[in-house]
Amino acid sequence: MEKSKKALPIVLASALAATPLVAVPQQAHALSGVSITADDEEAGETTDYDIEFTTGDFIDSGDKIYVKFDKDFDLDDVDEDSIDADFDIEDVEVTSGNVVEITVDEDIEDDEDLSFTISDVVNPDDEDTYEIGVKTTNETTYKYDEIDIEDGGSSSSSDDEFNVDLSSTVAGEKVSLELGDFDLDGKDELETGETITVIFPDEDMLPSSISKSDVKVNGYAAKAVDVDGDEVSIDVPSGADGDDYINLEFLKAAGISNPDTADDYTFKVKYDGTTYESESVDITKSGSSSAVSGNYTVNLSDPAAGARSSYIFEADFGKDLKADSDLIIEFPSTDMVPMILSTSDFSVNGKEPKKVGAIGNKVYITTPTSFSADSNVKVVVSYTAWITNPKTAGSYTLKATAAGKTITSKAFTIGGSTVNPTTPTNPTTPTTPTAPTTPVNNSTATITLTTTALNQATGVNVAIKGLGVGLAKQRDFIELVFPAGYKVPAYIAPANITVNGAAANYVAVRGQNVLVYPSQDIPAATAATVSITAAANIVNPAVKNAYSISVFTSEEKGLQFARAVGVGMPAPVQPAQPTAPKPTTPAPTTPTPAQPSVTVPSNAALFKVNAKTFTLHGKSYPLSQAPYLAGGNTTMVPAQFFKEALALTTQWNNQTVAIISGTKVLKFSVGSNKARVGNTEVTLPTPVVLKDGMPMIPVRFVTDNLGYKVGWDAKTSSVYVYR
Repeated sequence: MEKSKKALPIVLASALAATPLVAVPQQAHALSGVSITADDEEAGETTDYDIEFTTGDFIDSGDKIYVKFDKDFDLDDVDEDSIDADFDIEDVEVTSGNVVEITVDEDIEDDEDLSFTISDVVNPDDEDTYEIGVKTTNETTYKYDEIDIEDGGSSSSSDDEFNVDLSSTVAGEKVSLELGDFDLDGKDELETGETITVIFPDEDMLPSSISKSDVKVNGYAAKAVDVDGDEVSIDVPSGADGDDYINLEFLKAAGISNPDTADDYTFKVKYDGTTYESESVDITKSGSSSAVSGNYTVNLSDPAAGARSSYIFEADFGKDLKADSDLIIEFPSTDMVPMILSTSDFSVNGKEPKKVGAIGNKVYITTPTSFSADSNVKVVVSYTAWITNPKTAGSYTLKATAAGKTITSKAFTIGGSTVNPTTPTNPTTPTTPTAPTTPVNNSTATITLTTTALNQATGVNVAIKGLGVGLAKQRDFIELVFPAGYKVPAYIAPANITVNGAAANYVAVRGQNVLVYPSQDIPAATAATVSITAAANIVNPAVKNAYSISVFTSEEKGLQFARAVGVGMPAPVQPAQPTAPKPTTPAPTTPTPAQPSVTVPSNAALFKVNAKTFTLHGKSYPLSQAPYLAGGNTTMVPAQFFKEALALTTQWNNQTVAIISGTKVLKFSVGSNKARVGNTEVTLPTPVVLKDGMPMIPVRFVTDNLGYKVGWDAKTSSVYVYR
């Protein structure tokens, strides 16, 4: 169709008529001023897009306006009713290439400002910058504008990047893998049977299938696992139901390997429409070592075994440690690192880090945004961080990892009372020795709930029989640690918690940990009662079980005591806590008979060989399998006993068992006589056996490693276990 043109001026027309050999080229004009905005830039959301531009030439009735969206946009619901324009429209069609074609039903002049809205557009699922183009019948190329799609409306800053922990960063090597943990977006929670999808950076990393027993979700074996290309779909197990965070573990047996090509890689995790992205992981060339040994000196303020100490060192990372990046410090053992860390107790090149967290014996430090890359990195872990030395004298090292490079320190000596020769004369952190501790006995300390109903807000009463070190008002705190399954609000008003009858001065909540600052001094050896009302909105777990609540203070090393509370159960279980664990070397496996006149401790759990029950506080409870003797002198008990009789966190399936007490983890494999105490492999007196779905464990191995005592009550012919 030939387009109409404005009449030429008479003078110009006459001149052209007089010179017929002159051809006047038709001038081309392109549209301009393209502006595209979205009402909602959240990934996966259905939204409206406002399109504005200025015409470059006449648009006749019947001509088209084309809007080209990236292929990741969903336009299935876009039709004529989706267009709201300031001009007449004859037809709307979505064509191949994700193009919306709008047929105009009126003449539009050149240099005209046009605007219209396209509704029912579904944004891409992944956050990124996307281009949307516009042209008309008069143009051969699109003019583009950019749209930033955000993941779940959250910022794409490194604050949202979760940690990746690989057992090796060498290309092509078979590895174990841990992702997270990280908080879910908004009010999201995990639901049993819902799917978590992990997108791996390279599908060659994955085997054709992965056993569900080799994948853990927040510590529980996955309900189901499916591999499809570069994606692994994981069904949420019941044990993780209600959790507002994700931590994924792929055991080495899962068959995952690092990419074959050395490069930086990231992982993505999708859940409930939100995509979470990991930090960048540097995979190194096969055969090359990313670790450098003996490269820096560690200075301690106190080298005595078990002492609280500052740690200072300087390492050379070749300017690889940058702003908003993770520096990982690996200490010799998990029990050196407290559960709660504060950024104010750390510095990297003199600057307070953005974030600090701990998983096992590793401390993750995120450098501040203002951090400048420097080949020499000085790390100060102050005395107030409550890092404690190994309890056994000997020679130890630290490992520091940044940008995929791990550097091992020179060995430093722990033991004795002399100052480490490498300690500076004037250390930059406090060297005050640990406050003297008054002997106290919290074996009869209690923790009770005002309601044990499932999924209900409850009050919590903690009766501490005595403090080893006094607490100063408004400065020191009592810390309560609630296990996974409990829902702890992000804020608790001080009026909802009292200490010895007086409202708390301040309450801090850090995940599952509640820090209560008393408003009055509490001297050493003085009892303290902490009462939390149901108005604090601490909610019981949704699953019937016994849950262990732990008590710490800011002024004493290690756990004060822990008590199991029954939720949805007939009666709460209150075993006492030990004063110190025994060595990890297995002791003889036959309980040592005591004299008939022995008094069985009131908190002891009793069982009999070949009887499917145990007794606690005078009440009898069922066992799925009866204890029995193996090999003539090894007493085997069901994993259930450690969970219900001793209130230890115990997880099991047909292949594996994990028993957890504080920071110590014992792991067993069904059919194997090998077990792991932390990272150390030890030999059992007899293999773990599966009986009708219940793993049977050598009782003395567990009790000796977790600090329990075992005795024999001749009066009832029972074995008793207590702390």
